[in-house]
Amino acid sequence: MSKNINFVCPKCGNSSYDIGEIRTTGGLISKLLDIQNKKFTHITCKHCKYTELYQADSSMLGNIFDLFT
Repeated sequence: MSKNINFVCPKCGNSSYDIGEIRTTGGLISKLLDIQNKKFTHITCKHCKYTELYQADSSMLGNIFDLFT
């Protein structure tokens, strides 16, 4: 994932970071069916490992794919 982000860690002031994505389940039904319908982008400081999460849009096609896998 390549985004042009001007990130400065609020804990240590470092400007180098890793960026990635995680998916989680939502409510009871999605937990029972193991549908990971919540998507977040994370930015992690390479120096102190402080991490911030940002909620991202989750696609319906991705949710359907999760249901079958």
